[in-house]
Amino acid sequence: MNKNDLAKKLSKILTSKKEADFAVEKIFKEISDALKNGEKVVITGFGSFNAFTTKTKKGRNPKTGETLLISPMKKIKFKQAKEFFNDGD
Repeated sequence: MNKNDLAKKLSKILTSKKEADFAVEKIFKEISDALKNGEKVVITGFGSFNAFTTKTKKGRNPKTGETLLISPMKKIKFKQAKEFFNDGD
């Protein structure tokens, strides 16, 4: 499923596909902005997203075997909610 699929499903309950596209874009923009600002994003019943920065680490160029340092980078961690796969069974 991608953003277009989400918008199609959302358009069934909104007035138009254009409105659904806007809503999906806005939601993802807000989530992205919050993560870029270091905020944790929690969607109850689904899970949480948390941005973090990796540490500098040693790596190796597979072609030359040369050892090099890999710079820190920002990543996102997702943790699913406990009830995510619980269908009540």
